[in-house]
Amino acid sequence: MKAYTEMSAEELMSEKQSLLKRVEEFKAMNLALDMTRGKPSPDQLALSNELFEGLKDSSFTSKSGADVRNYGVPDGIVEARELFAEVLDTEKENIYIGNGSSLNLMFDALMRAYVFGEHDSEKPWGQIENKKWLCPVPGYDRHFKVTETLGFELIPVPLKEDGPDMDIVEELVKDPTVLGMWSVPCYTNPDGYVYSEAVCKRLASMKTAAKDFRIFWDNAYCVHHLYDEPEKQESIPDMLRLCKEAGNASRVYEFSSTSKITFAGAGLSCFATNEENMKHSKKFTSVQTIGANKINQYAHILFMPDLAAMKKQMSKHAAFLRPKFELTLSIMDKELEGTGAVRWHKPNGGYFISAYVFPGTAKATVAMCKDLGVAFTPAGATYPYGNDPDDSNIRIAPSFPSLADIEKAVEVFCVCAKLTAIEKIEEAL
Repeated sequence: MKAYTEMSAEELMSEKQSLLKRVEEFKAMNLALDMTRGKPSPDQLALSNELFEGLKDSSFTSKSGADVRNYGVPDGIVEARELFAEVLDTEKENIYIGNGSSLNLMFDALMRAYVFGEHDSEKPWGQIENKKWLCPVPGYDRHFKVTETLGFELIPVPLKEDGPDMDIVEELVKDPTVLGMWSVPCYTNPDGYVYSEAVCKRLASMKTAAKDFRIFWDNAYCVHHLYDEPEKQESIPDMLRLCKEAGNASRVYEFSSTSKITFAGAGLSCFATNEENMKHSKKFTSVQTIGANKINQYAHILFMPDLAAMKKQMSKHAAFLRPKFELTLSIMDKELEGTGAVRWHKPNGGYFISAYVFPGTAKATVAMCKDLGVAFTPAGATYPYGNDPDDSNIRIAPSFPSLADIEKAVEVFCVCAKLTAIEKIEEAL
């Protein structure tokens, strides 16, 4: 197909009329489809239905001797810390186990810094005027909302295929009011990019004006591969080690969870950090809580005792996810390739596909899809304050719907994206 920008007015009109006919066909279907959030499907959730079966005949005793039904072990049972240490390629001493939400741990970590400061802070972050936070874009809307809620000015940083634009990051951190940065380093949300080792090393070693600068390293998708072939399973280096080697051992808080491994919002979460950060954090977590749900930790360990068992579980997830991603991408290839109306990246893992529609048309595309009965994440949601300056990015979440629903929803998306692109081009003619 000839690119739309290379078509004559007559060719565009012919293509537009063809697309409008398909729009009328979609209207007649009375669709009600949802592609908004990256939720596990019922089939995926069923993979963990036996999670609590192991408790029936268990001793409820951790290998440390702790009774998981009782008080104690506020930083998590040793088996759970060992599991996450293996997953994150670090030491169990660096791991703190939380309840079902890693976002909760992120919010709490920021609140501690806001109220009390970090161990190397001159004063609490809440007392710093004009404080700022770096946000690689497109990114995760819930991350942005946390720092926005706490009064940070959110500074967007372009995300490239190998991670954030480090020339821009290194310039921005010369400002002492830039206190931190969000990162989803492995299979970024929504692009599915993976930070390169070179970018990780630059993040670990860069000079920052704020001596208590922190990176919130949300390693949410570190085992969420779509393919079993090792060459298609991407990874990142241990960021705690890189920061330590660079002389910035306290720079990073790393987060992860089992929300898309066992039960969403009802699994285990953790943060990993160095000794000084951990000691500082525990000063306040020990006041805040007696500890997370150890019975749930114990059940998870009985069900999934090590990384090898987790990989088997994730291979089962991939068997459900892979056909959905491949169907989505094949339809996009068929409908959009050559038109220049949309560009996208084919991820090897994670939960999303990031589509960049013709500049200035994302909101119109999402609205048109909604009118036809297909809901997508609101345009702009992947940017701070919901403001995508190019009005281009749309996040597609294929994990939850059935294959039949995905097929129809993606067809609707492609038709709407092409139609809005033509209308935008016509405006300039």
